[in-house]
Amino acid sequence: MRQEFRKALVTGASSGIGEAFARLLAARGADLVLVARRDDLLRRLAEELSTRHRVGVEVLPADLTDPGDLERVAGRLTDEPVDLLINNAGSAAFGPFAEVPPAERLAEIDLNVTALTRLTHAALPDMLRRGRGGVLNVASMAAFTPSPGNAVYGATKAYVAALSESLHAEVIGRGVHVTALCPGFTRTDESAGPDLIWLRRQDVARAGLEAVAAGRALCVPGVQYKVALPALRTAPRTLLRTAVDRTWRRAARTRTGD
Repeated sequence: MRQEFRKALVTGASSGIGEAFARLLAARGADLVLVARRDDLLRRLAEELSTRHRVGVEVLPADLTDPGDLERVAGRLTDEPVDLLINNAGSAAFGPFAEVPPAERLAEIDLNVTALTRLTHAALPDMLRRGRGGVLNVASMAAFTPSPGNAVYGATKAYVAALSESLHAEVIGRGVHVTALCPGFTRTDESAGPDLIWLRRQDVARAGLEAVAAGRALCVPGVQYKVALPALRTAPRTLLRTAVDRTWRRAARTRTGD
């Protein structure tokens, strides 16, 4: 059954795909709870959306890697339930695994895995009691391939995709939709159009919203990435590792000028 969402909480809402989610939902008449670290950006966006679309917009500044802030947002979901939770906030610490400080790697896990899991757990029980609602978790195409130079990010996004598909199977038939959104390379600059590699953020957000409304377990935006996914899932892992290793080494040589 296709769902319409009247109120949504969006994490990482101050820019990028998160901002695109907020704009699309507001244009559809949904009230919003916007979560991100930057209070000033959130308030500016909230004022614009509430004025333009006459929807309610609540600003909830929070650093989801901070346990206290995370519990505050989780409490908001349990005390005042929403129809749609979009776990969009995420981070990546690029570079060889051994050369990036461990605190940065652990912060990736805190945001991409721990916060997403906690907020999903906070939102689902009430959705299941009401027999309606949706959770859209932003993963990545990196979930399906080795990611040298971005190993922890790829591993966290594999977790997000696996968790989302498993939860989708748990709640199917109970009126609640859980969807993993797996975009490839996505532009944050809206002045540029899509091409053979890069997607536009509003196209990614729109595809994700359509997928969770329709109750699909997995959404891969862009024809180029839809075509690539079956190959990534069926190709021998040794072949995939060889291909990405060559790409990583070439990129590393470019960075160092060798």
